[in-house]
Amino acid sequence: MSQTSPSSLGRVWSAWMSVPLWLQILIGMLLGILAGLGLGEQAVLLKPIGTLFVNTIKMLIVPLVFCSLIVGVTSMQDTAKMGRIGFKSFAFYLGTTSIAISVGLAVGSIMKPGAGLGMHSEGAAVAKEVPSVMETLINIVPTNPIAALASGQILQVIVFAVALGIALVLIGEHGRPAIKVFESLAEAMYKLTDMVMKFAPYGVFGLMAWVAGEYGVDMLMPLIKVIIAVYLGCALHIIGFYSLVLSVVAKLNPIQFFKGIRSALAVAYTTSSSAGTLPVSMKCANESLGVNKKISSFVLPLGTTINMDGTALYQGVTALFVAQAFGIDLTWVDYITIILTATLASIGTAGVPGAGLVMLTLVLTTVGLPLEGVALIAGIDRILDMARTVVNVSGDLVATTVIAKSEDELDIEHYNADAQQSQLMADQVSLSKQVEK
Repeated sequence: MSQTSPSSLGRVWSAWMSVPLWLQILIGMLLGILAGLGLGEQAVLLKPIGTLFVNTIKMLIVPLVFCSLIVGVTSMQDTAKMGRIGFKSFAFYLGTTSIAISVGLAVGSIMKPGAGLGMHSEGAAVAKEVPSVMETLINIVPTNPIAALASGQILQVIVFAVALGIALVLIGEHGRPAIKVFESLAEAMYKLTDMVMKFAPYGVFGLMAWVAGEYGVDMLMPLIKVIIAVYLGCALHIIGFYSLVLSVVAKLNPIQFFKGIRSALAVAYTTSSSAGTLPVSMKCANESLGVNKKISSFVLPLGTTINMDGTALYQGVTALFVAQAFGIDLTWVDYITIILTATLASIGTAGVPGAGLVMLTLVLTTVGLPLEGVALIAGIDRILDMARTVVNVSGDLVATTVIAKSEDELDIEHYNADAQQSQLMADQVSLSKQVEK
């Protein structure tokens, strides 16, 4: 018995390692939920496993963004092309963000998740200090690039990396040695990402066990309508709007796209961090979708910072939830104000867990809603954060794919590889039936 056990374990391990990463992550998530519900509060003992995984992902973010952006900028050479891609990215992200919050407001208006709660404000609450648009614009230029890198100020890191990349292109041959160094570092970061992602199923297991044990079923029931509303809005935006953009604008198969980004969506859902999912998103864009690294290394880091479609959608649903819970009627001017505020506030909002609550205080303050409403949402924010992060990451990858197609930097054969293989198999089966007849 003892002699066969090691070989049996070896076969099990080999079978497990042959399972695709996205499926490993999904299995880890489901097992984590079951473990969390079974262990209850004791599931907190599994949280360090998830925390370790999140920390390793965070370890990659700054050097990966910095190196990949410089490589992306310097590989273009054509500064006019770089400016064109930057404009397309910015316009795409802001446009889809405004649509996302409109979807959130529509879902909130129809489902009315806060209707009938009859809550009353007990006084003015103090809002968290949120920088104005002008302060955000001023602060994007780092006074100390090294400090920005050390503190993880992603927007400042992006500005410095783009500026340095442009400078390296402009100095010609003198910049080649430095470019080679950054290209080497970028490749090393891609390899390190592969190494870290092998730990993902176990980290996801720990995270989901803690979340399920922390909240349980009973704590979700009082706010189940707002959870359903946010998840429904996110599903509509991903399946409806993004699929429409891919099929109509880029003339691409949406099903093939979502098959290619399964790993990124699984990590996004379990970590609730679009910045933390960036390494996996880049891997999916390059290896599964066939996007040229010149495009993905520029558009994806930018999207991680300014694209907050899911967070904006969440703002629409939760703002209406608070208004309905406190019996406050909003005018069409308030609706427009929410759309503009959430869209502009998405610029520079950190793609990390909990950042949406900061944006929510800004939105509620702008339209005069009680900030006590934030406390209602805070209890289930992690659950909502999971869904909105999936939308954020999906939006980043949709933008990258569409822009790559528009710039003729998308390998169409690579993108459609699985579909072509499936069609080939279907043709072979059809041919076999005809021969039999």
